Amino acid sequence: MAIVDTVKIDISVILGGTSMPIHQLLRMGRGAVIELDATEEDDVIILANDTPVAKGSVVVSGNRIGVEVRELIKRT
Repeated sequence: MAIVDTVKIDISVILGGTSMPIHQLLRMGRGAVIELDATEEDDVIILANDTPVAKGSVVVSGNRIGVEVRELIKRT
């Protein structure tokens, strides 16, 4: 079990996406808002080492933000 304790995994959560021209991105400053193609009710995708592993939802508790896992994605 000690070997498993040292394995590192990068976890990412995809909230949504968008497309924009690079010139528009370069003009953005601090505090700029990028609109995503998702709503607050939409599922988020949870990635482990850039591989989708689960779907979930955003959970806000006080000033903390988390992700609740709702469904595991089967490997193919």
